[in-house]
Amino acid sequence: MSVLTLSKAINEGLRKAMEDDPKVLIMGEDVGKLGGVFRVTDGLQKDFGEDRVIDTPLAESGIVGTAIGLALRGYRPICEIQFDGFVFPAADQIITQLAKMPLRSLGAIKLPVVVRIPCGGGIGAVEHHSESPEAYFTHTGGLRVVACSNPADAYSMIQQAVRCDDPVIFFEPKRRYWEKADVDTSSTDWWTPFDEATVVRQGTDVTLLAYGPMVKTCLEAATAAQEEGRSLEVIDLRSLNPLDFPKVMESARKTGRVVVVHEAPVYNGFGAELAARITESCFYHLESPVLRVGGFSTPYPPSKLEEHYLPDLDRVLEAVDRTFTF
Repeated sequence: MSVLTLSKAINEGLRKAMEDDPKVLIMGEDVGKLGGVFRVTDGLQKDFGEDRVIDTPLAESGIVGTAIGLALRGYRPICEIQFDGFVFPAADQIITQLAKMPLRSLGAIKLPVVVRIPCGGGIGAVEHHSESPEAYFTHTGGLRVVACSNPADAYSMIQQAVRCDDPVIFFEPKRRYWEKADVDTSSTDWWTPFDEATVVRQGTDVTLLAYGPMVKTCLEAATAAQEEGRSLEVIDLRSLNPLDFPKVMESARKTGRVVVVHEAPVYNGFGAELAARITESCFYHLESPVLRVGGFSTPYPPSKLEEHYLPDLDRVLEAVDRTFTF
């Protein structure tokens, strides 16, 4: 058992994947000598060489396009998009090629490409460095979309993503990179399949659905609510596409009240899909409408206003209170 930060857990997971399969390689801006802007790939180029940890030009479309070509030749490329707001120049390659080619070939072509994207805010960054673009990719058929929230999941999920024959968009909560937890790096027995949700806190009164950086916020809200006599169940979705909907339905039917929490704007966000599907499948079990807590429908604000933009414990608890007023 090792105590690892989330960033170090991903680093160790990448290292293990590269040790296990010589066809695994990493490519991205400053991933080699610098070790990435968040040092997630620190030391990997030194140990595996410049042919397997490749510093690329500042061209996201070129990074993903090259990865697609490498995957066609039998490699398993891992692309790092330096910041979430930089992924959009690669949208053409991801949406029109990476997501479509396997189906276009009726499964004859496999594209085992992982696109790692540090996501969300909370680090005081400038424009284009604090986005939450998950809804763009969950809307795109042919892509797996997953989000880790803690070091243990980061370690196991990145390795499962690399082994997967489908294209995977892998979101990493950048403001959680430095948070530590115990990680068992000696065994795979504890791994949860990366397309399954986990109940990270049991409860009976309200279900909180979250992923990535908001899981910790919801756990904090559940602790605060307990002092007021309310029992909140917290589910870490982990996989956004495919979605582990049976686990979501089970919790919604148990508690009768659901709040979805994400950093992305509420309008047309991923929470809208969750709210619609829960309402369709659990209508007669619900005691109140499914509520959503998220960012506002504006461009991400300057860092001084982040605390007003990002969902926090108070906004989550306010939504929980509202579920008891209907």
